[in-house]
Amino acid sequence: MTKILRVGVAGAGVFGGYHANKYKQATAVDFVGIYDLDKARAEALAAQHGVKAFGGDELADFLAAIDAVTIATPAFAHAAVALKALDAGVHVYSEKPLAVKEADAVAMVDLAAEKGLVLACGHQERAVFEAMGLYDVPQTPLRLEAVRNGTASTRNLDVSVVLDLMIHDLDLARTLADAGPGGLVASARYRTDEGYKAVGADEVTAEIEFENGMTTRFQASRMAEARERTMRIVYPSGEVRIDLLNRTFENTTPFALNADFAEADIAKDPLGTSVFRFLDTVRGTRERPLCTGAEALKALQLALSIDEEVSPEPSVSRL
Repeated sequence: MTKILRVGVAGAGVFGGYHANKYKQATAVDFVGIYDLDKARAEALAAQHGVKAFGGDELADFLAAIDAVTIATPAFAHAAVALKALDAGVHVYSEKPLAVKEADAVAMVDLAAEKGLVLACGHQERAVFEAMGLYDVPQTPLRLEAVRNGTASTRNLDVSVVLDLMIHDLDLARTLADAGPGGLVASARYRTDEGYKAVGADEVTAEIEFENGMTTRFQASRMAEARERTMRIVYPSGEVRIDLLNRTFENTTPFALNADFAEADIAKDPLGTSVFRFLDTVRGTRERPLCTGAEALKALQLALSIDEEVSPEPSVSRL
């Protein structure tokens, strides 16, 4: 008999709503409730799903009522909520980034291991690569170039564009390289609009050489004129050019990638794939989630090294 899991969502913002929808769709779960520091926000989202709202100082009560939690709070609060959940014996799925400080992420990974709990992270674009068949290619790329540009927004300004957008591509590159990073150079630009307040750089370009010789170039912006999500992967036998927005690719390698990957269930709903695999791992019916906490830690470490490399001064670029 499939174990019924009591689940909840911490964070009643946009992403909390996305995760609440997935828990409503999930099988063999008891969707208990939603927590937010602002109880009125929790009540509004909870009412949409017919679950209980928890707020303010009720976090301990919320955690006592569940077996597994999605953390969809602002990024700066991921670690604080996750560590309390893990300490309470609750399995954790954290939206990306895993944390905003390396020490906090390490503490999360260590505590999950100590408690024998699942710690997963929302690097859901791995599902798209899986659907394409990129993880089955028997060659390591020589070169990877990624562009992830977004237009101006008021969301996710509590972290740099590296932790907000580029970290997706950093994680994907690490999965293909299967090696640690070596040399790094990076440059940054900052918005200087009057009244605009954001943590970290708003546009970053980084070039990284991995220990196995794979070279990479990443560009991410949250002040571009138009959205763009592209990737070019060069193999010894050819290259793959991917348009992640339109879910299309060109392939000159001899490897039979899935041209219809966009129609695969895991690519149609990468968030659902990520959440449901987390739940299966908690039940013990799957070996691992789509992205483990330890893997997310590596992506975070790489992202933070880029943030450290770029100048903190507005309107300054350097290589």
